[in-house]
Amino acid sequence: MSKQAESACCAGITALDAARADDLAAQFKALGDPVRLRLLSMIAARDEVCVCELTPAFDLSQPTISHHLKLLRQAALIDSERRGTWVYYRVVPGALDRLAAFLAT
Repeated sequence: MSKQAESACCAGITALDAARADDLAAQFKALGDPVRLRLLSMIAARDEVCVCELTPAFDLSQPTISHHLKLLRQAALIDSERRGTWVYYRVVPGALDRLAAFLAT
């Protein structure tokens, strides 16, 4: 093999660092469930959504919906704010753009 071919072959590969790979894997894992994907879609469609608007859209118990929302929060895809007895959810700014940018590469 010529030196030129060897250097082209052995040129460094740009890859994700371990921390970024862990973050992305957690986010994609959170989106791997149809309920969580639907929840994120509903939240992303508006600036913020009350949990009271999310729960009736599913044939699931309120605790189950809360569990799915918790996993989306832990994956840093959504954020929440309690106002009185209700919790309002919104997409973390830039979270979907970062996922889209990764998929586009």
